[in-house]
Amino acid sequence: PATLNQRPRWRHVDGICANGAVPVKGKLLGFFAWKIKMLYCGVCSLPPEYCEFGPDFEKCKPWLVENASDLYPELVKEKIAQQLGGMTVSDVGNSSKTQEEEIKRLPGGKIKKKEKLEVLVERVTRNKRKCLTTIKGLDMFGVKLADASKKLGKKFASGASVVKGPTEKEQIDVQGDILLDIVEFITETWQNIPESAIYFIEDGKKVPAC
Repeated sequence: PATLNQRPRWRHVDGICANGAVPVKGKLLGFFAWKIKMLYCGVCSLPPEYCEFGPDFEKCKPWLVENASDLYPELVKEKIAQQLGGMTVSDVGNSSKTQEEEIKRLPGGKIKKKEKLEVLVERVTRNKRKCLTTIKGLDMFGVKLADASKKLGKKFASGASVVKGPTEKEQIDVQGDILLDIVEFITETWQNIPESAIYFIEDGKKVPAC
C-alpha cells in the first residue's frame, strides 16, 4: 500500500467525497477529506462567477453587490455612481435632508442657499458723534418688526424705527448704544431666539454674542 505521503487527497461536499464514498469522522481510510461550502446566486442559482454568462445577469446584479462584491467590483462602483448622480450640489459630502431643503433653484439654473437664521446687531457711529444700533434678522424668527420697534423704543427710552438697510432688507435702527443690554432683552422678549443665534458685527466681522 502507498505511504501516507503518497496517498492522494480527496475532498467532499456536504459529507460526500469526490469519489462518492462516505468519510468517517472527516477521514476516509487514511485519505484526507474536508468540506467546501459552495456559494450560489440567490437569483439564478449559478455560482456567482458565472452569473454574467447567465440569462438573468441584470436581475442578479443587486444580489451580487450585496453578497459577492469582491467578484464584481465594477458593479459596486456603478451603484455608487448612481447614488451620487441623484444628489444636488449641496449633497456632495453631505446627503442630509436638511441641506437639500436649504437650497433654492433660481432662473437660469443657479442655486441659492437658504439664509441662516440669525440676528445681527451692529453699532454705527455717524458724524463722529451720533451713535446708532442696527438690528437685523428678527423677522426671520417670525417677529413683526413694527411691534419689535415699539418694544425696543420703550425699553431703552429711545427712538426706534423700521428702515430698509443697504441690501433693501428691513432692519430696526435704535438711537444710542444698547449693545450691553440688547442680547438679554431679545432672548427674554422672544424666547424662540436662542442666544447662540445672535451675533455682533465688529469691524465688518461677525462675532458670536455669547
